Amino acid sequence: MDDSTKIQIRNLNVFAEKNHILKNINIDIPKNKITVILGPSGCGKTTLLKCMNRLTDLYPELKVRGQILIDDNNILEAKEDIYKLRQQMGLLSQRPYPLPMTIYNNIAYALKLRGIKKRREIHKQIMHYLQQANLWDEIRNRLREPASRLSIGQQQRLCLARGLAVNPEIILADEPTSALDPISSQFIEETFLKLKNDYTIILVTHILRQAKRIADHVIFMYLGDVIEQGSVSEVFGNPKMERTKQYLGGTFN
Repeated sequence: MDDSTKIQIRNLNVFAEKNHILKNINIDIPKNKITVILGPSGCGKTTLLKCMNRLTDLYPELKVRGQILIDDNNILEAKEDIYKLRQQMGLLSQRPYPLPMTIYNNIAYALKLRGIKKRREIHKQIMHYLQQANLWDEIRNRLREPASRLSIGQQQRLCLARGLAVNPEIILADEPTSALDPISSQFIEETFLKLKNDYTIILVTHILRQAKRIADHVIFMYLGDVIEQGSVSEVFGNPKMERTKQYLGGTFN
């Protein structure tokens, strides 16, 4: 694996009984870039994301075969430390799920998982991660309020800050702006563009305009297959496959 690649996926197949959900997936995900996974509902985008942090382990009916190499380690091997693996990856879901505690303690909880216990260091780190998530200026005087009082968009950025506080290398984002208003969506997009300097970001979205705005690398999926992959200029500007052209042109059926 060369230095520009963070994740290599080789011959990945996922089955649920007789259903073949992911079919022989072979992709390279570049380091410190935003990779966007596109495709219609039910094409396997979220399943692919779940394979990357072994959330598929929670579904006994799923059978996963193949390799997912992160820094040359195959994370699908049983000997891999699942807790350490998931700590390596921050996960941002479609809807935010702040912990039922204060804004401050949402981040402090993640920091304590890393073994940070000194109060002064915790406060410093909380400010840092809330700044990274583009949220500090809005809530700096509200840290002792319940996180549930934040708007949905603010809650999503709080969840992002909490994910960053675990000190991951990779951010997995599963349609993170689908439940947000346009202003909050813009905040998330701007935050990702800044964060890619320090993290590898993999974003599932169905919003073509969003993909075109922020993607460096694009993967287009259909019915469990990777149809096309390449730079955003290649896939959007000069798609090679007919299905990709139809999907991007809005004539997909």
